[in-house]
Amino acid sequence: MRRVVVLIIAVSAGCAPKTPKVELAEKVLPQTFAVDGLGASAAEMDWRAYFGDPALNALIAEGLANNPDLLIALQRVELARAGVKRATGALLPQVNLALGASLRRFGRYTMDGAGNATTDIRPGQVVPANLPDFLVGFTASWEVDLWGKLRNERKSAIAQYLASLQGTNFALTSLIADIASTYYQLIAFDHLHAILEQTASRQADGLEAVRAQKAAGRANELAVQQFEAQVAETRAAEVAARQQVTETENALNLLLGRFPQPIARSREALFAEIPERIAAGVPSDLLRNRADVREAELEVEASRFDVAAARAAFLPSLNITAGIGYQAFNPRFLFTTPESLAYSVMGGLVAPLLNRSALEAQFIGANALQLQAMVAYQKAILVAYADVVNGLSGLQRAREGLALKKEQKDALLRAIDTADALFRAGKASYLEVLIVQQSSLRADLELIETHQRGRLAVIDLYKALGGGWHVEGVTPDGDS
Repeated sequence: MRRVVVLIIAVSAGCAPKTPKVELAEKVLPQTFAVDGLGASAAEMDWRAYFGDPALNALIAEGLANNPDLLIALQRVELARAGVKRATGALLPQVNLALGASLRRFGRYTMDGAGNATTDIRPGQVVPANLPDFLVGFTASWEVDLWGKLRNERKSAIAQYLASLQGTNFALTSLIADIASTYYQLIAFDHLHAILEQTASRQADGLEAVRAQKAAGRANELAVQQFEAQVAETRAAEVAARQQVTETENALNLLLGRFPQPIARSREALFAEIPERIAAGVPSDLLRNRADVREAELEVEASRFDVAAARAAFLPSLNITAGIGYQAFNPRFLFTTPESLAYSVMGGLVAPLLNRSALEAQFIGANALQLQAMVAYQKAILVAYADVVNGLSGLQRAREGLALKKEQKDALLRAIDTADALFRAGKASYLEVLIVQQSSLRADLELIETHQRGRLAVIDLYKALGGGWHVEGVTPDGDS
C-alpha cells in the first residue's frame, strides 16, 4: 500500500506543469518629475486643509457619507472580506451534526433480504422486513493541504481583499476630486450667467442710445437692427447659462447622494489665488500614495498565489472523513452504549491522471492573468507619473494664462469706455462699438473659464498625487 501511495505521488508530481517564469522588461521610475515638484507630497495633506473652503468641505464630507458609487465600492470590500473567510474555512475540518430517520425493506430474494430473514437483530428477534433506522451523531471531513493549494488560495484572497480596500481608496480620491471640480464648475456658471445678464442690460442701454441717435438723424435702421440682434444673442446665451447652472447643481447633488436642491456655495472661491507651486514629492511617493497603483500591485501578488494554487491542483489530494454517533432500529435503543454506538474513519488519496483539460485550462488562465496583472501594474505607474507631470504643468500654465487674460480684460474695459464716448460724440461708428462690446464679453467669459481651469489644475494635481484617502476615519476600517 505504501508503495502504491508513493507511486501515485511520484507520477502526479512528474505530470504537474512547471511554473513558467513570467517577466516583463522593467520600466525604471524617474528620480524626479519633468516639472519641478520637489518637497513633501501634498497628497498627504488633509483635503479640508488643502481646499480651505468651508462650503466645499461640507459638501465633500456629505458626499463621502452618501455617494451611491462609494457605497457600492464598500460592498465590494465586504465581498472580498467574505472571500478571505471562505478560503480560511477551507483549511479547517468541517464538522456537521447529523440527525436522520429512514425506513428500508429488502427484497426477500436478495442477498440482504435472505440474510436478514435468518439473522437475529436482538436475541430471539429476527430482523424485521420493514427496517427502521434512526441516527444521531456528528460527521467530519477535511482536505489535508499537502501541497499548499488551499494556503495559496487563502493568500490570494487576502491580497484581493487588500486590493479591494485600495480600490475603495482610489474611489475616495476620485469622489473628492469630482465634487470639488463640479463645485467650481457650478460657481463658474454662476459667474457666466451674471456676466451675460449684466452685458445684456448694458447692451439694452446701448440699443436705446442708437434708437435716440436714429431719431436725431445720426444713425440708421441698420444700426438699430444690429444692436437688437446683439441683445437677443446675449439674452439667449444667458438662458443657456441658467440651464447649465441648474444641470451642474443637480449633478453635484447626485454626487452627494441626494435629490436636487439648492447648494450653498462661496462664489468668490473661484477667484482664490492659484498657488505658485504645489509640492509633488518624488515619483517613488506615487507607489505609496496612489491607491490605484497599490491596488494593481496587490493584484499582481494575488495572481502569483493563484498560479501556485493552480499548479498544486495537479498533485494528489488527501481527504479524511469521519463520523461518530448513535444508530438503532428503535428509538428506545438509540442511546444504548456500546450496542448502538457507531463510528467510521476513512482517508483517501486522489490524484488526477487522465483528462486533465480543466486543470490545464485553469493553470494557463492563471498564468495569463498574472501577466495581465503585471502589465496593468506597469501601466498604473506610467499613468500616475504622467498625471502628476500634466498636473504640475497645468498649474503653471493656468497661472500664466490667467495673468494674460487679466491684461486683456483691462485693455478691453478701457476700449469700451473710449468707444462709447466716441460713439456718443459721433466720432465712432456703431460697428466699432459692437466689435468692442463683443470682444469684451468674450474676454469676460474666457477670464471666468481661465479661473475655472486654475481651480481644476489645483484639484487635478491633488488627485494625481493620490491625495484624499489618507484622512483618518475616511477609509474602510480606518485603513491607511
